[in-house]
Amino acid sequence: MHRVHRLYTVVVFVILASLDNVAAGLVPPLYSPISADLGVPEAAIAAVTATGFLVSAVVAVGWAYAGDHFNRRWLLMAGTTIWAAGTFGTAQAQSYPAFFAGQLVAAVGLGAVGSVGFSVVSDLISPRRRGLIMSLFGLSQGVGTLAGTLMGGVLGAADWRRPFTLLAVIGVAATVAYLPTASIRRGQSEPALQEVFEAGGEYDYRISRADLPRILSRRTNVWLVFQGLTAQLTFGSLVWLPRLLQAKAEAQGYPQETAIVVGTIFATIFQLGGALSIIGGLLGDRLQRRTPRGRALVAAVGVLAGIPFYVFLFFLPLRVDIAADAGAGGVTTSVLRSLVTEPLMGLSALMALVALALTSANSPNWFALIADVNLPEHRGTVYSVGNLANGVGRAAGNSLVGVTFSALSRALPPPWNYATGLALFQIFFIPTGVMYWLASKTAPKDIAEVDHVLHERAEERVSLA
Repeated sequence: MHRVHRLYTVVVFVILASLDNVAAGLVPPLYSPISADLGVPEAAIAAVTATGFLVSAVVAVGWAYAGDHFNRRWLLMAGTTIWAAGTFGTAQAQSYPAFFAGQLVAAVGLGAVGSVGFSVVSDLISPRRRGLIMSLFGLSQGVGTLAGTLMGGVLGAADWRRPFTLLAVIGVAATVAYLPTASIRRGQSEPALQEVFEAGGEYDYRISRADLPRILSRRTNVWLVFQGLTAQLTFGSLVWLPRLLQAKAEAQGYPQETAIVVGTIFATIFQLGGALSIIGGLLGDRLQRRTPRGRALVAAVGVLAGIPFYVFLFFLPLRVDIAADAGAGGVTTSVLRSLVTEPLMGLSALMALVALALTSANSPNWFALIADVNLPEHRGTVYSVGNLANGVGRAAGNSLVGVTFSALSRALPPPWNYATGLALFQIFFIPTGVMYWLASKTAPKDIAEVDHVLHERAEERVSLA
């Protein structure tokens, strides 16, 4: 494969993998205006977000299983076209049922992007650099969430439909961008199979239903899947961070439209720590070369160490001085200025940076471990099962934290009900860290087994050549 063509393919798949998170990130900053326009409570709009997470995760299992059988490029193009159509339908919705339907159609398409895209990217990367490249894959999804939050809060503050229309157009362009990508062969990055490909052979193994019980009973897979349930209960609650910050701004007396922009800008800035997932990926790669427990240990430490920083962030007060006639640009300038002029805001940014830097070590090492402990023809399906667990946890976290906010509001006024609810949901990171530690105990055996099978298959193919 020509180097430029390979680079284009990697860039396209990494960037386009972020678009599902752009779509998911659009709605939370706009809960207030969407609920007001459609005449339903904010909790009803949050329920759409939660349902979308769940639907996307469920259908991803089917997309991934198909991807482990058929041409992955065409599946990705089909999925992208579907979510673009659903996003456009969301922008045109004039009622709650129409809004719900548009988001569900988009969720069906989005299920293809992460699961099938992961399978492709894992076949482009050697195990030695898997953590680094997977950190870029995960970072692109984090950047997508940031972009979605920013698009929703800034472009949608005055007209919530505008960002959905823009994203639908981007989705159509994304479908076209898939066309020139290279065809990626399964297993082409595995050192054990290099002799097969150099001899002109192919790795033609495909997943079958008979493989499923063995895949799902593998110990490391069990821990990697189930940690997603608890981790995403917390991560799912964090989509309400813009709402917490909006409530803090409203408590200072700012009108809703200004408060939405304030909350969105601060949330975007605070989430920049997710870019440090690259460090988590590099640390995972380095430690993995010393011990096959490395990646799981890095993830375990990161998840547990981030908890106190998140809790501190939630309760820090918001201090920002905004002119009464300031537009979105003026509000943004005031927010950025406050990071320098207001010590509490600078401290908030530092807490967010450290918290996200630590917990973002989860993502690249989870991706890399899925690839490390599974055969090439199984990776997309295992990823999708893990993503299903993530989706269930994220949907539950997104919904349950909303109920928690409502219950707490009887004793605590906004923003303290939001701060307390988000802090309580940090407790679910504890079992997540424990399960990563357990995965560190089982991963060495599973990695060795995969390597042994690939070497056996390579010897068989070369002998037949």
